[in-house]
Amino acid sequence: MIEELIEKAAVEDDDAIEELSAIADADPGTLTPHLGDLLDRDVLWPATLYRAAEVDVVRRVIERIDGGTTPDDLNELLVILAHTAHPLAVSALRRWTTQPPAGAGELHVSALRYAEEGGWTVGPDGSRRDLCGGIAYQWVMRETPRRVDGPTCPWCASPLWTAAELDTAEPAVGAALAHTGWSGRLVIETCYWCVGYATLYSQVTPAGTTAWWPGNTRPSYLGSTEPEDLPTLVPVLGPARGSPYQASAWGRGGSTLGGAPDWIQDAEHADCPGCRQPMDYVGLLGGADLDEYGEGAYYLHLHQPCGFAAVNYQQS
Repeated sequence: MIEELIEKAAVEDDDAIEELSAIADADPGTLTPHLGDLLDRDVLWPATLYRAAEVDVVRRVIERIDGGTTPDDLNELLVILAHTAHPLAVSALRRWTTQPPAGAGELHVSALRYAEEGGWTVGPDGSRRDLCGGIAYQWVMRETPRRVDGPTCPWCASPLWTAAELDTAEPAVGAALAHTGWSGRLVIETCYWCVGYATLYSQVTPAGTTAWWPGNTRPSYLGSTEPEDLPTLVPVLGPARGSPYQASAWGRGGSTLGGAPDWIQDAEHADCPGCRQPMDYVGLLGGADLDEYGEGAYYLHLHQPCGFAAVNYQQS
């Protein structure tokens, strides 16, 4: 079946590509024996197909970039390497940051920044740091009364929205957040409306306190706004996902705590305002889960050493 799907994907059959993507999300290793064939047929997108690539495929991608024969494919090839997260890929991306390959002049970011597409980065000490966890749980929505008091957004005066209320004392939450190093309660509040225009940061503590960060900068194009009501649904922990890659920014039921994000656009891991390092990913809340007519997705981030949480939003 996979061989047939690959043949169809090679002629840009969207249905076949979607089926292969679903396989890669559910069990990336299923595609491992077929990735050389995919590469031979120039099926380079989506790069998530290559998550479980072994050393021979990773080496071939690196050689293709170093050979400079297909500079128009450089973006896709770099994203593939990022998703493999293989040690050879880490070394190559670091090398190309100071010794750019052919075609790098057309890129918008350095080669090493591509690592974030695969959910990892290289820290100041030169070591790799995973930004995403290996365990994920569905977030299911529970009806809750509208808030009538509490903090409000300094920009639009709408009540602040509690995007997540978690406690690592619950084993599932502790497992989903293990990669962040957080221990204790975690409450992430933001403005449901203004976050559509800028990444919003809050200062958080393991005691469960949260506060709007005074350094949030209101965009000049935000214009005048007035208070609006919040969704009446809040996320609560549901069943474990079969893999860390099954969040969905599009369909109902796609909201997920932990695992890896389903980016609608390019990867957008928020940078910590305290140290400028990429923050750890916490989870995704799909607009379709929060509102009958909702769209897009809200992405939650955390940086334990500096005590910052962040929320950003993407839509098509």
